[in-house]
Amino acid sequence: MPNNYLNNPQFIEALKSGDPQAYTFLVDTYHHKLCIYAYSLINDQKAAEDIVQNVFIRTWKKRNGLNPDFEIRSFLYKSVYNEFIDEYRKQKLVVPLEKKYINALTTMVENEDEHALERKIKLVKQAIQDLPPKCKEIFMLSKQDGLTNLEIAEYKQVSIKSVEAHITKAFSILRQSIGAEMHQVLFFLFKS
Repeated sequence: MPNNYLNNPQFIEALKSGDPQAYTFLVDTYHHKLCIYAYSLINDQKAAEDIVQNVFIRTWKKRNGLNPDFEIRSFLYKSVYNEFIDEYRKQKLVVPLEKKYINALTTMVENEDEHALERKIKLVKQAIQDLPPKCKEIFMLSKQDGLTNLEIAEYKQVSIKSVEAHITKAFSILRQSIGAEMHQVLFFLFKS
């Protein structure tokens, strides 16, 4: 099936009529991308796969209510997000829900194919590796290990101002080399 088939009202009509090929095409096209997105929210591969599976099952069960004029991709991403929120409320997960980052991630994942997203992540990882050694170490203690500035200062036996300066310098260098999407990709990498 051609890729523009997804944006075609005939595709929605095929889903509504119970066409198994349309459903298979939908799953084949979006499963991996939705799993990446769900994982970015919940940081648990099995839970992410369960969320995506639930979205596909619910979409199939409620296919008769699908509107032929709406964007299926946006519907799926919103459904994954809603399923995640439901799961969060049920289990009261210890995942920080910062709406601006969730929205930014949604936009980034929806607008990029998985290869472009992987390239951006690789670019960010390389930019982090290229940071000056002390700057990189303090940045990683903060972002990867989740230490506070005070904890880093005590651990490295430096002042808090020095820690703040290194983190600010790291962000400045990363912003220059990566650009506007730096915070979204860092959030995706470190979930902080």
